[in-house]
Parts: sequence; structure tokens; C-alpha cells
Amino acid sequence: MNLFAEIRNLVITSLGQLVDDGTLPGGLDFANVTVEPPRDALHGDMATNAAMVLARPAGKKPRDIAAALAERLADDPRILAADVAGPGFLNLRLSPDAWRAAIPVILAKGRDFGRSDMGAGRKVNVEYVSANPTGPLHVGHTRGAVFGDALASLLDFAGYDVTREYYINDGGAQVDVLARSVYLRYLEACGQKVQFEDGTYPGDYLIPVGQAVKEKYGESLVGRPESAWLADLRQFATDAMMELIRDDLAALGVKMDVFFSEKSLYGTGRIEAAIDLLREKGLIYEGYLEPPKGKKPEDWEPRKQTLFKSTEHGDDVDRPVQKSDGSWTYFAPDIAYHQDKIARGFDELIDVWGADHGGYVKRMKAAVSALSDGRVPLDVKLTQLVKLYKNGQPFKMSKRAGTFVTLRDVVDQVGADVTRFVMLTRKNDAPLDFDFAKVLEQSRENPVFYVQYAHARISSVLNKAREAGIETDPAELGRADLSEIAHESELALLRKLAEWPRQLELAARHHEPHRVAFYLYDLASDFHALWNKGNELPELRFLQEDNPQRSKGKIALITAVSVVISAGLGILGVTPMTEMR
Repeated sequence: MNLFAEIRNLVITSLGQLVDDGTLPGGLDFANVTVEPPRDALHGDMATNAAMVLARPAGKKPRDIAAALAERLADDPRILAADVAGPGFLNLRLSPDAWRAAIPVILAKGRDFGRSDMGAGRKVNVEYVSANPTGPLHVGHTRGAVFGDALASLLDFAGYDVTREYYINDGGAQVDVLARSVYLRYLEACGQKVQFEDGTYPGDYLIPVGQAVKEKYGESLVGRPESAWLADLRQFATDAMMELIRDDLAALGVKMDVFFSEKSLYGTGRIEAAIDLLREKGLIYEGYLEPPKGKKPEDWEPRKQTLFKSTEHGDDVDRPVQKSDGSWTYFAPDIAYHQDKIARGFDELIDVWGADHGGYVKRMKAAVSALSDGRVPLDVKLTQLVKLYKNGQPFKMSKRAGTFVTLRDVVDQVGADVTRFVMLTRKNDAPLDFDFAKVLEQSRENPVFYVQYAHARISSVLNKAREAGIETDPAELGRADLSEIAHESELALLRKLAEWPRQLELAARHHEPHRVAFYLYDLASDFHALWNKGNELPELRFLQEDNPQRSKGKIALITAVSVVISAGLGILGVTPMTEMR
């Protein structure tokens, strides 16, 4: 049940009737007709732009169309009033029964209420985290992990066939640096004094890896040239770091479907094949790039390179894929990787990157457009920085990591549930302040507490209802008399509940899981407002000692609230609380 979609269908049907009776001309396109909440709740429950978008093609005044449409809509029992406003908007007020009808549907469907087939089974690849396997995940990765995981769950809920993927950057020079850093820890484990130079990884997290190398190789690698141990330690260290990263993700409740190795692209012909595919399309050529914008570096000189005509697919400049010495640029394996995704049959690709990769977006979109002939869209979501505080003061760095605060630092401080919810209280491209003290406060200012508290309060009421002999089984509650749910605070809560399918659809369409967190906070706010009203007005209390039937209706209402909160938290990867300590 999506009441907004149902009323839109009613509007479209009524417009069709106006065409049939000659009030409107035939051939009108109703695709842009919307039904949405009005900007000002005082104007009604819903508003439609039908008259505004149809006025020009129909050759009529908007207000005339709105008036004729209002007359048609008034025949439906769900519509209490249809009022023409401004230049031709139509504000609708629905009957309480229209809102009450949501309760039995929610109770029958449970946490599947709001689940849709919007995605129609389209295959979507969501790639996120994809950190270099050179150390534990830091707080920036945490935000990307939470965002990507919640987005994947949201799309799954909306009917897409979702694959969660991690791209292991194990093909570049940074893995050589990792191997050299592990070798230093190995020498240390063998009793030698070592010095970590700039460019190596000094974090304590490599100490056990160095010890593990000693356990495997003894002291046989001591004093050997780099060529004798670099390849083996690259693999050994990468495996150890990926095990650490998998453990970090598990602590956050993130589980990937696919781990794709960049290294698998090298020496297998896959990079060459992807570049050849672009060459066949006439998009690869030998040429020279313009000097960098601004002040030209003194040592800059033009070099002939192999370039991709990315400007033909929306980029600002063409991009090099192969250097003059024959080696691949960083861009080339990324092209091959995305070609692999396209070849696997994905209909849509979503990449979640850190904000520092913003300059890479256009070239990657151009590559995917060229490789798929525009068939497969790529949406790149950038996650902005997270600033950590404790009691308003910047949070100190992690000794274990050496240079940054780790994902485990955050989860160990506040738990996975709090971490995940708070990371979604801002849009992904907006900076986020994370204060360890504030996110544990038990107040309305702490959104995760406020939502969890609503769910726990409802659980408490349901326990008391059972003790009082009131039926709390959803199937039984679905048959409750709801006619006495009529106070404005109750109806406000009902209206918010009925918005859930629409909010899910908007969040999935725009790839914005933060909308779910915002909605849950608003729903919790309406519930707490009703709770507080019950302290003033006894007739609004959920348990009516002298009227079990009235209690049953009110219990049905708040059970529906708990169902939606539980479903929303599930999408965000947060466990609903049944009691608060």
C-alpha cells in the first residue's frame, strides 16, 4: 500500500475522465503529474501539480483544470476536500479512514511493508569501501562502508538484484611499500633494530604480521636482497591485511558478496582487452596532453602517450591510459575493472568513493559510457570527511594505526549500531561531525537514541498490554476497531506511517539512504509527541483500563509504528532496541 501512489492513480484516472467528457483534449502526457505532501501542512495532506503541468498543452487556464479535477476527485470517499490554491495547485485533504487503512496493511505485511518491485530485478553493483590493503580501515572508510551497505540494503528492499563488492587495490606500488614495512617488522621480530623511513607504514598493526612471517620463514630472509622476498611478502601481507579488513567490516555488520582483486587484471590480457575495445570504437589515439592548468612545472615537457577520448563522453579533457614508457596509468586497470562489471551483466553501477576522488568522477563515467555504449549508467557517490570529537575536543589519533583513527576505535567506543545510524544523519556529500560524548547522550538531540527509545517504549507498552490480557498478535490487531483513532496527534502519526513507502521509493531512486534515517527520526518524534499528549489527556493513553477494545485499536497503531521503525533500522543495519538502559 502506497497511499500517495494510490491517490496519484486516482488523479490520473480522473484526468482521463475529463478527457473522455471533452473537458480536456486527448493526447495529453500525464507522466509529470505528481502527488506529494504540500510544503505547508496547513494546506492539506497532499497536493497535485496536474493543472499546472497540463495547462499549456491543454490550452486552458490552470485554475480551470484544477476546478474541474477537484469536482471529479470529490466523488471518491477518501477525499474530504479538494481546494484550488494559488495559480492552479490542488490541495487535497483525506478522510481519517484513508489513513487508518494503512494499519491493517502494515500489520499484515510486517517488516515487508514498503517493499516494492520498483527495481524490477535490475542487476545493480554497489562497490564501496575498496580501501588499499595496507592497514586497518579508518573513520573515512567507515562512513563509506555504512553508506554503501545501507544503500545496497535500500535498493534490495526496492526490488533490485544487488551485489555488494569490494575492489582490492593490490596491484599498485603501495603494496610494495606494505611488503617493505612488513619486512622491517619481520627484522624486528628477529631481534634487529629497525628504522621506519618516510613512506613506510609504522603502525603497530604490522607487528603481528612481522611475527607471522618469522614463524613461517624463520630467519631465512634476514639479510637477503629485496628481490628474494618482495613478491612473497606482498602476497603474505596483502592476505593478512584483507583478513584484518574483513574483521573490521564484520565488526560494523558489513558483509561483501564479492572481493575483486586488481592484481587479477595484470598479466591476464584483461587491461589490454578493455583498451582494445575502446580502440575499436575509435576512442584511443596517440597524442600529447596540454600542460597542467596554472603555473607550468619547470620540468614539464610534452610526452607522446596513449590517450582515451573521454571528452566524447562528457569529460573535460582526454585521459592517458598508457605512458610513453609503455606502462599503464592508474586509469587503465580501472577501465578494465568496470568493463568486467559490464561483462558480468550489471544494468547499473554505483561506486562509493571518498571526497578526495572527486576529480576522478568524470573520466570514470566517460569510460563506462563508452564501454557500454551508454547502456549502463554509473553513479558515483562521494562521502565527505568525518570530524571526530569527544566533549567538543578533537579526538586523538590511534597509536595502533600510527596516523589515523580506525574503524575499530569508533565501534569499540560507541558500538556498531550507533556508528551506523550517526553516519547516516547527514547526506553523504556533506561533512559530518561525530562527537563520541553526544552520540551516547540519552536525549532528543541524539537521533539514534530518540529512534531506539521510541521502539523500546512501544515494546514496553506491548508487554504491559499482554499482562493486562490484551491481544498483541498482529493478525488479531489487524481486525481492531480503529474508529476512535481520531485525535490530531494520532492522525499525524498515521500520516507519517503512510509516508513510509513513498520515502523508500524516493530514497532508492536518488540513492540517498540518509532519507531513511531522517524519516525514522520524524516518525519517532510524532510517536513521542503522542506519548506526551497521553500524559495530559487520558483518552490518548495507549492502555485504556476501562475499555479493552479502545486499547486494542491504539495498540494496533503503535505496533504499526514499531514495525516500520524496525524495518527502517533493518535497512540501515541497526538492531531495534526492546529496552533502554
